[in-house]
Amino acid sequence: MIRIATRKSLLALWQSEHAADLLRHHHPDLEVELVPLSTRGDEVLDRSLSEIGGKGVFLKELERAILDGEADIAVHSLKDVPAESPPEFELAAYLAGGDWGDWWITRDGRTPAEFPAGTRVGTSSLRRQSQLLAQYPDLDIVPVRGNVQTRLAKLDGGEVDALILAAAGLQRLEIRREHWLALRPPEFLPAPGQGVVVVQCRRGDDRTLRLLEPLNCAHTTSRVRAERAVVHELGGDCRMPLAALAEVDGDHVRLRARLASPDGRQVIDSTNTGAVTEAEELGRKAARFIVDNGGMRILSQL
Repeated sequence: MIRIATRKSLLALWQSEHAADLLRHHHPDLEVELVPLSTRGDEVLDRSLSEIGGKGVFLKELERAILDGEADIAVHSLKDVPAESPPEFELAAYLAGGDWGDWWITRDGRTPAEFPAGTRVGTSSLRRQSQLLAQYPDLDIVPVRGNVQTRLAKLDGGEVDALILAAAGLQRLEIRREHWLALRPPEFLPAPGQGVVVVQCRRGDDRTLRLLEPLNCAHTTSRVRAERAVVHELGGDCRMPLAALAEVDGDHVRLRARLASPDGRQVIDSTNTGAVTEAEELGRKAARFIVDNGGMRILSQL
């Protein structure tokens, strides 16, 4: 028996069921049970994540369940997991990643360049906001929170004229929209770890670690080691307007990182290439470049 702590949203349940299916595939005799829980991040929707503790508020109840013996593992979207994990836990398996990009979604198919000044764009991500405003400074950013369905309802109801959402979430929920546009490099970079599902367990839980070992994707692990090293070196978390994308090709990895001010007026880019074995050092190198080129000035304004 292994019990999976999960949030109750449809996307979180999909991710946990996906992890459960992988466990059943690799361990046919293993009984797997989901333990759905509510988190503060799901319950408090009238304030920004930064006001209620950052994206880590999505993890705390699930981690508590592991410590209290109610669950053995927790499944998370990696982009919601802070760079510094509590010492009681470890990230045991990075599942094969999905689409790491963002999608621009509208009711009528217009691109960002085709909208007039003052167009309302829904996003609560400083990273998405800063990159959008760097190119289209006259757009109006409207904070939106809630699950994917809640955000789409705001678009359909006319509260916003466009939305930026993670492609992986829409694909996993099989949500198809008539009008969407993939936001891709070099103009847009994703959040570190975007599209990746990670499994967390208690540190030193050897039985659980052995069960999770076949679920770990080496390619994805190399990617996220580079991307999350940028966040770790900057001493930041998921609220930082930081983007990073590591693309692994054989034994080599190319890492692009970007820190931008929330208004989009200041943008610092870094690109490094190296061996997969140097993934974390590439991330640290990117962070140092950002700091040396004015990054702390941006971070001090947040």
